[in-house]
Amino acid sequence: MGAGTEPDGSSRSDEEWERFLRESVAGVADSPKEPSARARAGAKRLRAEPGRGLEGWRSYTPAQPRRRRTGWYVVGLLASLVLLVVALAPGPIVDLFAGDGPDSSPSAAETARPAQAPPAEVARRPTKEEPFRGSPAARWASGAAGITVPKAGAVGWMSAAEVERALARSRDFLVASGLDRGVLRGERPEKAIALINPHQKDVQDLLRTAFRTPSEKHDPLLLFSRFQPSRAHLVGDVVKTRGRLTYREGERGALQVTADVTFVYPVTRADAGGDDEIVRTIVRRELVLSWDDPDKVITEPGTFSIVSYKYDVTNGGCGAPTGYFTPPFGTDRRADEAGTEVDPYDRSVPVGRGDSSGDECGRATRS
Repeated sequence: MGAGTEPDGSSRSDEEWERFLRESVAGVADSPKEPSARARAGAKRLRAEPGRGLEGWRSYTPAQPRRRRTGWYVVGLLASLVLLVVALAPGPIVDLFAGDGPDSSPSAAETARPAQAPPAEVARRPTKEEPFRGSPAARWASGAAGITVPKAGAVGWMSAAEVERALARSRDFLVASGLDRGVLRGERPEKAIALINPHQKDVQDLLRTAFRTPSEKHDPLLLFSRFQPSRAHLVGDVVKTRGRLTYREGERGALQVTADVTFVYPVTRADAGGDDEIVRTIVRRELVLSWDDPDKVITEPGTFSIVSYKYDVTNGGCGAPTGYFTPPFGTDRRADEAGTEVDPYDRSVPVGRGDSSGDECGRATRS
């Protein structure tokens, strides 16, 4: 056996052993060190364990980096940011989920009387950019597009083609009386009047008197929508509408057309200046028109007789007739809040105001 033994059992040569002793006594810095008994025992044990390989007893394996669970931290951070945005700018966030913006899906055309009122919207103040926000009218069609005209068929003395023309002219009257910008600014509704049978005495009496000396009995608002320019201005170029025409055979074989249409007018005070208060005047009209057989009734071609007229209005004023809607602004709005509550968007109930009803002023539950 040699002078020294390696941990794996191999022997050192005499020259190596002699050099080891000499350098150990001399204290050379990098002189070889004799492995301790503990080290030799540990090396022997490691060699005996399967799968451990020949890893040295002082060898170092770097620790693997610890994988952090960052998912929940990110979710929490995003939630905090969302809450902060909602707190600082709630309006745009509400608009995003309320479906009342420009991208909101429009309501389907009305082809029959609905069974119930439209659902409540998120209460939001109208603006000049979005005068219909916060109301069902935001989803309604604009102008004449909101008035549904049914498919024409032959009725009484009229062929299907003649009925189609009569329906189109009936809608023209609604446009000329309730959507014409000049008429809405208080001008005389000449185009609409031209469609009314000039031989219908009671209606012609109303027209002659109403614009000069308005009264409960002779009020242009019974047939036409008008605002006094010195008091109120329309906001934007759009009036929202919803309604329909229906028809049947009337007396003496006439074509009888019934129009049931709601108009929503956003208005602001004429002298508002920097005031951005917007009031929506909501008018629902029911008109029954008779396209008479000229062989049985005195009439003029292309004109109709008015059988009846009714209307409901909210935010249109409750004082003595002036010939104009007078939307209440500011403190005046509180004066209009004493009447019976009315949902102006509920088209499931009959029209209740006009030539056959009282003069009570309704208070809108929403506008």
